[in-house]
Amino acid sequence: MPRFQRPIRALQALPAPVRWLAPPLALLACTGALLVSAVDWQPPTTAPVPDARAVAPCLALAKALPAALLDHPRADPPNSPYVAVWRSAPRTVLRCGVPRPASLSVLANRAATGPNVNGVQWYLEHDDHGGYRFTTTLRALYVEVAVPAGAYRYAADPLAAISTAVIATVPDLSGQLNADPNQDQG
Repeated sequence: MPRFQRPIRALQALPAPVRWLAPPLALLACTGALLVSAVDWQPPTTAPVPDARAVAPCLALAKALPAALLDHPRADPPNSPYVAVWRSAPRTVLRCGVPRPASLSVLANRAATGPNVNGVQWYLEHDDHGGYRFTTTLRALYVEVAVPAGAYRYAADPLAAISTAVIATVPDLSGQLNADPNQDQG
């Protein structure tokens, strides 16, 4: 008996309405499985390997970050002091000492503006899962915050508390902490 003959006979034995509904139901089940897997996406907690000049500011930042972020408790992974995680659903992940975002090499992106929150300028990228990745700019090193879709009402909500810690621990390009961005540097 050929390989597919038995399943075909089993389908032909079913009443016509069941045969007609089987393909749409299978398609609906596959679509549902894809949607559930997209909702379950979590930002990675891969530990960066910061260069020597970034180690001290990253360690200071880790200590200065809030224990809770918009009522979501902090639960850092044990693998690195350069990664902070808050238990939002899905989780919010901060990584200190990450490399410069590759998309900043694109000329059009160099002039792109992201939010300036509490004196910290952030570069905004989509994360291909409906959320955003914010990376500090105009600082001596890069700090990345991954805010997945659905974690907060507005994606930039966690940046206020994080920016306060960044401005106190991560020097700006001139090497200063707590620099007032509106102050004349002349």
